[in-house]
Amino acid sequence: MNGTDPTLPHEQLDEASLLGAFLLDGKGGGKPLKWKGILSWKPEDGPLWIHLDRKAQDAQKWLRKRSGLDPLVCSALLSEDPRPRAHVTGDGLMVILRGVNLNPGEEPDDMISVRIWADADRIITLRSPRLLAVSDVRERLDAGTGPHNSAEMLTAIAERLTERMAPVIDNLDDLVDGIEEKVIEEPDANLRRSLSEIRRQAISLRRYIAPQREAMVHLQNATLDWLSPNDLASFRETGDRTMRYVEDLDELRDRAMVIHEEISARASEQMNKTMYVLSLVAGVFLPLGFVTGLLGINVGGMPGVDSHSAFTIVCLVLAGLAGLALWLFHRMKFF
Repeated sequence: MNGTDPTLPHEQLDEASLLGAFLLDGKGGGKPLKWKGILSWKPEDGPLWIHLDRKAQDAQKWLRKRSGLDPLVCSALLSEDPRPRAHVTGDGLMVILRGVNLNPGEEPDDMISVRIWADADRIITLRSPRLLAVSDVRERLDAGTGPHNSAEMLTAIAERLTERMAPVIDNLDDLVDGIEEKVIEEPDANLRRSLSEIRRQAISLRRYIAPQREAMVHLQNATLDWLSPNDLASFRETGDRTMRYVEDLDELRDRAMVIHEEISARASEQMNKTMYVLSLVAGVFLPLGFVTGLLGINVGGMPGVDSHSAFTIVCLVLAGLAGLALWLFHRMKFF
């Protein structure tokens, strides 16, 4: 069912829940619409793009009661924290994709989901936080260089989501390169914290990017009349790029692990050297401590108590013992 149910007045829907709507003109541009125009839209009017705030009550109300979509599709589009996937449902596509979070003050690996329903006449997108990839497509429409129909709109969103991932992954790669250079030049145990953060981000990104590749495979294999060979080729290219990002993240994770092990090995080596030196010092002073401790007991019969040269003799004996210990250590190749 492609139309909407106009039985309820449009005044009941808050315009704030509508992030944007365009009636595509088939030439790269579009006419902005509000709820009134959406409710009166018919498929013969042309392709329609509706962009909604997923958390807005009126957006949810319209999707469930007026969009004409199957209730199961509506539930999937409104679910919390969904994984990327794509399914053919009748003559339409239910697609859930993820994009990096490039909003100020946010972590890029806290990926934002965009939920999409697309058919021959209409495409509906929902998101909660702002997603720059969708904003890019909207700017292209405003400039008259945007998608011509719902199929091109779907491919454009998928492409921009993928393109926006590249700088984030490249930045992680640069961070690993910098840490690798520091490890070679001047190892620092504190670098392990930075590596742990990079590994965390790589794992978090991979969690959603890997299944997104599978979603692209489902899209490129979709057999729907309104998807052209060019659209399927675009999905294939986007899927290949997504797979490369997954491989890059795997490589980043492995490199970070190797560097982490190198830092740990160097820290352990440094600790072993320190303990070795302390062991040598203890080995030299252990016999000296034994002799001085023995001479320090307060009992009668201690030799040299009444001799003025006894202290000098003891010092010479201690020096001889230290020299003997050092000679033995050297002979045994301890240093």
